[in-house]
Amino acid sequence: MTTFTSMLPTGEVLRSTAASASVFSHRSFGAGTRSSLGEPPALRRQPHIVRFAEVEADLDLLIDRAIAAIADGEPVEDEILGHYVHIASLVRAVSFREGKLLEQAVDRLAKANPNIVVLTQSLKLPLVKAALEAVSGNDWSSLDGVKLDCEAPAKGSYTPDLILVNRARHTAYILDLKRSLASYGDTSRLEELKLKMMASAMVLPDWLYKHHKRMMVDTVEVAIVDGASRPSDHATGIWALSEIDDLLEIDGVAACMAELRLRFGRRVQQLLEAEARKALGVVAMAISDTAPAAAIVANPLIALNGPARTYEEEQAMAADEEDDGHDDLGCFDDQDDEPEPVRIRVGFARRPRRH
Repeated sequence: MTTFTSMLPTGEVLRSTAASASVFSHRSFGAGTRSSLGEPPALRRQPHIVRFAEVEADLDLLIDRAIAAIADGEPVEDEILGHYVHIASLVRAVSFREGKLLEQAVDRLAKANPNIVVLTQSLKLPLVKAALEAVSGNDWSSLDGVKLDCEAPAKGSYTPDLILVNRARHTAYILDLKRSLASYGDTSRLEELKLKMMASAMVLPDWLYKHHKRMMVDTVEVAIVDGASRPSDHATGIWALSEIDDLLEIDGVAACMAELRLRFGRRVQQLLEAEARKALGVVAMAISDTAPAAAIVANPLIALNGPARTYEEEQAMAADEEDDGHDDLGCFDDQDDEPEPVRIRVGFARRPRRH
């Protein structure tokens, strides 16, 4: 068995992906519009192809469901956010639903390759102790050929977003799709994710054989797919969404995913704009009900520290305070003794006892 992170030859140009993406970037699709991509044979890189027109209805349905799920959320009242709590709730829901949308879209588009089997349900892979120790104490490349029993003692589990099995190549891919890796930054969360994925890869062949109808693979690859398509690093398992054609061996998948995200983004922005207008309307009504506009203009400054004073009045008060004699610290000159030790009690906070 071979286990490693997905790699692509350095310097290889994704010409078909770029050509397809350029078509979508200059074309808008209306209701019922159909379009086809005419790829010159020289630019074809994969044995299979998918065109957006062929999957438009299915992808639009996925977008509709995601938007409906975002809009159906009921936010919890928040004293700080006030009337804007609905907007914050929508933003949080978008982050979650976009990730699910990417998973469902890849599942649908992968059907263009009859050799690909997509596993999406019951994907809890055990984090076998021996696998965790192996990947944390050894270089990943040195573990090539090591396969472990999925029923060995484990420390928790890891659930990937998708598992793709290419039956023609006897290769399995463990995929984790992220809407964007920007939030990971320099934190250790990304390294922890890679550790779990690599440990899972060592037991995946045995797990597939035992739990998925004796499915057999001899190669396992792991890939974290960045939906924002920032610069990838295949040596460490980071793939841009714009490169997914190579994982699925299907031309046009990246272009379809780009159009999917574009349409989803438009719908999300419309939803946020509508909610923002509602919030601003409520605020405007509250202001008009509590104070006339003329009064607001006449008193543009708010005194947070009591009645407003002129600069000269503040200076005069400060001069009086300097001479009141309360800043004399001479009363502490005779206290040179060390403080007596006292017993300090520590513990969880409790209610003070009543006297």
